[in-house]
Amino acid sequence: MNRRELLVGASALAVGAAAGIREATAKMQMMKMEPPWVWQQKHGVMSPVRKDDNPTRNEFEKYPRCPYCGMDRKMWSHTRHLIQYDDGTAEGTCSIRCVAVAFAINLDRGPKKIWVGDAGADAKVKPLIEADKAHYCLGDGKMGTMTRRRKWAFADKAKAEAQGGKVVNFDAALQAAYEDLGRDTAMTRKRRAEKRAHMMKKMKEMQMQKKGG
Repeated sequence: MNRRELLVGASALAVGAAAGIREATAKMQMMKMEPPWVWQQKHGVMSPVRKDDNPTRNEFEKYPRCPYCGMDRKMWSHTRHLIQYDDGTAEGTCSIRCVAVAFAINLDRGPKKIWVGDAGADAKVKPLIEADKAHYCLGDGKMGTMTRRRKWAFADKAKAEAQGGKVVNFDAALQAAYEDLGRDTAMTRKRRAEKRAHMMKKMKEMQMQKKGG
């Protein structure tokens, strides 16, 4: 390669680098101009909320799993929550623990209405009640869904009191969920890591058995 070819190649690289820098700078300037909520909707971790005027209708078909942990909401009907936001969107969680996560992420959506499963109902799949009318029992030392401290909701206050814990309203239960979130997240990480390791071990054992057979 002669000197002229080297110079031409170097010039081309320089032009390409400059164009790349300009493009990156332009993108950074656009990102700075966008309000946080606009950028988050495009690029951030957002719940897969959907427009829903009647969230309670065919609830489990529309919201089968909790978007924040993957739990089956019908299986955990006694702790599940259903949220309708003021912009007409809705989503379902497995527990008040994941409601706390939902509210922390969806900062620009205000909750319009919230329902929760009545843990005191006799039905296998617990009916929904309005969360602001529910009596939450904070059961220290009693495991709940995704939490070390149980936070079950009851339509009947007497049933909530019979659990032996502190009976509070939704706002106080949500505050307790935030207080427990760090510890509960660490617990969930550990349990899921153990389950994954167990599943991997079982899969390897099955593969070995197939090879041996």
